[in-house]
Amino acid sequence: MNFAKYQHIERFGTIETEGIEIGTCHVFPKIDGTNASVWLGDDMEIHCGSRRRHLAFDDDNAGFMAWAAAHCDALRALLMMHPDVRLFGEWLVPHSLKTYRADAWRRFYVFDVCRDLPDGSLEYLPYDDYTAMLEDQGIDFIPCIGVVKNGDYETFVRQLDRTEFLVEDGQGVGEGIVIKNYAYKNKFGRTTWAKIVRSEFKEKHAKAMGPTELSAKTDVEGHIVEDFCTVALIEKTHAKIVAECEGWSSSDIPRLLNTVYHDLVQEECWNIVKKYKSPMVNFKRLQSMIVVKIKETMPKLF
Repeated sequence: MNFAKYQHIERFGTIETEGIEIGTCHVFPKIDGTNASVWLGDDMEIHCGSRRRHLAFDDDNAGFMAWAAAHCDALRALLMMHPDVRLFGEWLVPHSLKTYRADAWRRFYVFDVCRDLPDGSLEYLPYDDYTAMLEDQGIDFIPCIGVVKNGDYETFVRQLDRTEFLVEDGQGVGEGIVIKNYAYKNKFGRTTWAKIVRSEFKEKHAKAMGPTELSAKTDVEGHIVEDFCTVALIEKTHAKIVAECEGWSSSDIPRLLNTVYHDLVQEECWNIVKKYKSPMVNFKRLQSMIVVKIKETMPKLF
């Protein structure tokens, strides 16, 4: 395993993160240090990186590699049990935010655990999958502060007030939040996380998000999917395609996704109007939610 650069966290509401809110999102406090990583090299030694480079004792990053050497027993124990994973996290040294507790500084807080795949890409392990392995070795990690399904901008902004992690009592809250949807890939095929920075969210809301039509409490698209995009409809559509094509291949996936969306809109619109009293529906959002529901219902097809 060689050095791997961590992804850039994109701002919520940009083209890079379009649709990330559809499905289940985990929300984390964003802490303000410097990016760092740890992995087990082919020589079975602990290796360290910054955001952009492989570290050495004579080319360290604010003392991170020296810290890793002093704590290598716990890191080695974890990585020997899971040699194909690498840890990405924040090495908390003074940056722009100075209100962290005195005992929080110069510690490594894991925010992602990735598995190296044979093709050289990284697979992000979901939060619930990696926390136990870190806890077993006493390795610090950034906790999830909220799980949001089919949220919107206002839903996520409310999480900004829950970012007290590591902040000194009485000194307010943290820098912002990071939003992760472990099933999400953006329109360019990349796994991407989103962020909302506290100092920017008001401006972003006004300029980038525009007026909000629905809050998460009145998520009509989510209710439509729950009520009308049934497992029976998805399975029936899949079976029909299999019969017509005398089999199934991955090239039939777009047809399945589009047919379920088309049939739901065509056949259920009047029922939707009656049930939800002429609601305002974002059909692009509805289509994205239907795609997520199909993938959750028939994961083996994808």
